[in-house]
Amino acid sequence: MTLEEVHGQDTVVESSDRMHKAGKALHELLLSAQRQECLTVGVYESAKVMNVDPDNVTFCILAADEIDEGDIALQIHFTLIQAFCCENDINIVRLNDTEKLAEILGSTDDSGEPKDLHCILITNPNEDAWKDPALEKLGLFCEESRNLNDWVPSIALPE
Repeated sequence: MTLEEVHGQDTVVESSDRMHKAGKALHELLLSAQRQECLTVGVYESAKVMNVDPDNVTFCILAADEIDEGDIALQIHFTLIQAFCCENDINIVRLNDTEKLAEILGSTDDSGEPKDLHCILITNPNEDAWKDPALEKLGLFCEESRNLNDWVPSIALPE
């Protein structure tokens, strides 16, 4: 084996470990934010919040399954949301499993209507900064990813 091959194997192990830890932190963050009532769910609802009060948005999750990848309108929304998040220094990740997201957050709202889980914002409910260890871990993950020129990293939720 060459030095490059050995170093490449180390990088893959480090990368999968980073992804696993980020997925676990995202799961913890979603549960915590749901308890704190700091979630905005839905593309249009998220766009409204970002337009009215972008300073209270602390984290953004864009979720799509393989089926959604062909939805041009959704991809345009994602592009606009990504640009807005980058412009306003809001950490953002992609998630490729809306089913797991539905298991965590529920698939219907209070009225029984299906939730639009394609965009989820974690907001700060008051002026005192809401500190969550999982949010800090994901912030570091996003910063490390940007240093590797991965501006919107993909995360997988744990099984």
